[in-house]
Amino acid sequence: MEMLSLASELHQNSYPGRGIVIGKSEDGQKAVTAYFIMGRSSNSRNRVFVTEKEGIRTEAFEPSKLEDPSLIIYAPVRVLGKDTIVTNGDQTDTIYDGLEAGLTFEQSLRSREFEPDAPNYTPRISGVMHVENGKYDYQMSILKSNNGNPDACNRYTFSYENPVNGEGHFIHTYMHDGNPLPSFEGEPKLVKISGDIDEFAELVWTNLNEENKVSLFVRYIDIATGAYETRIINKNQ
Repeated sequence: MEMLSLASELHQNSYPGRGIVIGKSEDGQKAVTAYFIMGRSSNSRNRVFVTEKEGIRTEAFEPSKLEDPSLIIYAPVRVLGKDTIVTNGDQTDTIYDGLEAGLTFEQSLRSREFEPDAPNYTPRISGVMHVENGKYDYQMSILKSNNGNPDACNRYTFSYENPVNGEGHFIHTYMHDGNPLPSFEGEPKLVKISGDIDEFAELVWTNLNEENKVSLFVRYIDIATGAYETRIINKNQ
C-alpha cells in the first residue's frame, strides 16, 4: 500500500467529517493517536473537547444554543487499563463495557450499527490501542450502511500487530463533502507519522478545512512506561 501524506489527505478534502489516526512515532517510542471532529451545521460546530478522567468528552460551547445532543455529545476517548479507546460516537462506551466484560473489540461492536442520521447513515469508526510491557498493537473498525441502504450493515475490522515506526492508519467518516455525504470506502489509509506531539497536532489542525474544523485531540503514549501526553485544540475558545 502506498504511504500517503496525512497533511495532503486532510488539506485536499474539505469535509472528511470525523477522523481517527492511529500509529507509531518515528523513533518507535510512542503510540500515537489523533481524533478530530468537523461540522457543517451550527449545532455540530457548537462543540468543544473537554478532559474527562483519562479521556475526553464533547460539550456544547454555548449550551443555550444546543439544538439536539444526540450523535454529537459523547465521550470519544476512554481508557480501560492498558487499552485506549477512540471512536466517533457513544460506541466508546459500548467498547469499554465489552472489553471490561471480556469481549473482544470486534465482539463488543456487534451490538452497534452506523448512525441513524438518514440520508447520510454516518459510519461508526472506532479504534483501540493496547500498550503493555513494552509492546503495542492496535485495531480499527468501521460499521457502515450497504452503499446507503440502511437495511444492511457492513462490518470491517482491521488489526495491526507490531506497528512500524513512523507509520499510521487514517480512517474518516466521509469520502468528501456531498448531499448525502458519501461514506468512507476501503481499508484505513496508510499515512506517515512524524514529529513530536506538538508538531503532529499542528500538522493535523492546520490542514483541516478552516471553515468546517471544530476540535482536535492528540495523544502520545510511551510504549515502555504507559505514560502519556495529550493535546486538545478547540476552534471555539
